Amino acid sequence: MQSPEEFLARWSTAKASERANAQLFLTELADLLGVPRPENSHASGYTFEFPVKIPTGPGLATDGRIDLYRRGCFVLEAKQFVAPKAEQTDLALAALASGAEIAGAKKSGPIRDSAAWDDAMWRAKGQAERYARHLPTDEPPAPFLLVVDVGHSIEVYADFTQAGRAYQAFPDPRSFRLRLDDLRDEKVRERLRRIWLDPLSLDPAKISAAVTREIAGYLAVLATSLEEAGHAPRLVAEFLTRCLFCMFAEDVGLLPKDGFRGLVESLRQSPEGFVPKLKQLFAEMQTGTDFSVILNKKLLRFNGGLFEDASVLPLDGTQLGILIKASTMQWKDVEPAIFGTLLERALDPEERHQLGAHYTPRAYVERLVLPTVIEPLRSEWEAVRAAALVHATKGDLKSARAEITRFDSQLCSVTVLDPACGSGNFLYVTLEHLKRLEGEVLVAAAELGENLLLNLRTHSIDPHQFLGIELNPRAASIA
Repeated sequence: MQSPEEFLARWSTAKASERANAQLFLTELADLLGVPRPENSHASGYTFEFPVKIPTGPGLATDGRIDLYRRGCFVLEAKQFVAPKAEQTDLALAALASGAEIAGAKKSGPIRDSAAWDDAMWRAKGQAERYARHLPTDEPPAPFLLVVDVGHSIEVYADFTQAGRAYQAFPDPRSFRLRLDDLRDEKVRERLRRIWLDPLSLDPAKISAAVTREIAGYLAVLATSLEEAGHAPRLVAEFLTRCLFCMFAEDVGLLPKDGFRGLVESLRQSPEGFVPKLKQLFAEMQTGTDFSVILNKKLLRFNGGLFEDASVLPLDGTQLGILIKASTMQWKDVEPAIFGTLLERALDPEERHQLGAHYTPRAYVERLVLPTVIEPLRSEWEAVRAAALVHATKGDLKSARAEITRFDSQLCSVTVLDPACGSGNFLYVTLEHLKRLEGEVLVAAAELGENLLLNLRTHSIDPHQFLGIELNPRAASIA
């Protein structure tokens, strides 16, 4: 079995020849990950060149071959592109990266890490998606797509809805592309190992659901204790909502690291300071400040109206201990798509007994959101991106950029209405998916030299596009 260093040394110098190298590369990658090697039988569900039929018209189909398929785990598409040559001039490299031809030069695939290479990898992902969508009917959906540039990188996409229609960069658009050097990291190898052996264990919703339930349980206990101390349920709900927002904002980087958690921890032995210090913090969050006297850092302004009322309820030692325990949870793992429902139940005395009852999981929400809103827009985006690529290939960057900016403007004008929105679960999931699509548009625009990020302050997908009607004021407030 090769060590990571041996594997990297061998494959970092691989020569271009996709079919000659891909299967050997993937076999040795399996050895490196400590997973079984592909088998020779298609019936095993783990094999090279797995056959699929791709429809081309009524009653017509063409034969396709998946480079590597593992049943219930992934569809893998392998390519091998070209590394820049050391002797090439900067001008030649720039010309090749833009897709231009150089007189007398031998034709080859796109140069790695160029715009043309990005497009080629994107097209390979599209090919893998077509294979995934047209697997034989007795094959389960593949939760992962892997796009491999042999000896260079592995791109990872996931669709945990099991619908095979919404593969997105995994774990996120910043880290979905694994370079060969990344395989030195045991955490990266473990992630790939789980894609091979237990892909659904990587579904963030599974982790989020457990964490979210536990946190809601703490909030329910604290809410009950405060109500029994004589505080009105409405005031309890509003106060705890402000606290939980601070915990979430801290874990996702909107508040200074350990700011809120450190503050409540510091008050464990002197709970009498809890009210004045939190009241000052809430007031600072309402306006924003260059220097918080509570957290000793600059604070952003939180303009959603949550901190217009900066009132704070006094806590005794036991209640403060519960809040401290809640603050230590991994709030970044909370699933907003179900948290609204659980929070609503935790803070409502009449619904608290339903805290452990059924709720609408994210997968069910996506079964409505994806086909009605996201998939039509993604189909249009695929067409726009293809049209932009045609323009760019012909050297017409102005028209290519116009295609991208037009679609960006369209995204920023989409309006979504949920006529019975509850605590906003469906609206949140729709917003999240549209923001992911917007991120892809911005990346594509940047590749064409169009910096749409400059427009974000006035021209971006934001909550104003998501409207809801709800009769329950507590649910509406959470939304």
